[in-house]
Amino acid sequence: MTNSSGTGPATPSAADPGAEPGNLFADGEERLAKAVRAAEQALIEFEIAVETFRVEVENFSRLHHQRLGPMYARLDELDALIAEAVAAHSGDRADIERAWEARALVMPMPGVEELFGGLLGSDGVRPVEDTDPPRRVRPGKEAQRLYRELARKAHPDLAQDDAEKERRSAFIARVNEAYAYADEEALRALAAEWEAGPPAEEELPSEAEVLYARLEWLAERKEKLAAMAAELDESAIGQMMKLAPDDPDALLNEIAEQLLTQVSQREARLAELVRDAPPEPEGD
Repeated sequence: MTNSSGTGPATPSAADPGAEPGNLFADGEERLAKAVRAAEQALIEFEIAVETFRVEVENFSRLHHQRLGPMYARLDELDALIAEAVAAHSGDRADIERAWEARALVMPMPGVEELFGGLLGSDGVRPVEDTDPPRRVRPGKEAQRLYRELARKAHPDLAQDDAEKERRSAFIARVNEAYAYADEEALRALAAEWEAGPPAEEELPSEAEVLYARLEWLAERKEKLAAMAAELDESAIGQMMKLAPDDPDALLNEIAEQLLTQVSQREARLAELVRDAPPEPEGD
């Protein structure tokens, strides 16, 4: 086989009259096989990094909504109560309009779907149903170690046939779920299960055309992963996590403390307005 670009196997030339075509072809194919193996490992490491980041962003988003959502709702309610108290005290038209606007943010007028779609919570918002939230944004060191080892060993991209790829994909899905919930016991059980299973087929195809096609697929897969990583990084939660890249759980705690402080300040302001409100006129 002749490749004019010089990147593939070549036939013997006048400069090497003693070379045998079979040996030259085998050497070129071996180099190509090594390039494929290196690209596979690089892609797996990149996919591990992207999946790790995806889990952190998703966990941060869920914990942010579950832990801080009620605080944001309480702040909105206090803002509405304060605006209403100010309006009641001043009687000014602008204050009354601001009070209406603040109350509308807390309890917007429902549409038809909201009226018939289900019951609202006591605060006028549908309750959040997350019966099994993650314990923290970033799984612990041991969970990270177990996950990375399993991903490197059982990654579907290492499969050489459809049946093996399907088996690996199903197994990695279980690994990802255990890692998302920082379940070290489950990850250890999965590691033992994999070690006891059939050995992975590591042998690469020998045909140069198949190897070239494999390299092209790996490149396309990496582009898709890069786009996914960029989307996660540019999301609102991704940008927020950049404020504390080493400890995102601490960032949640810091935000919670700030919100609690704001709640206390607004409650004090509301109590002051209620205390200073003029007495209502007595009836006849």
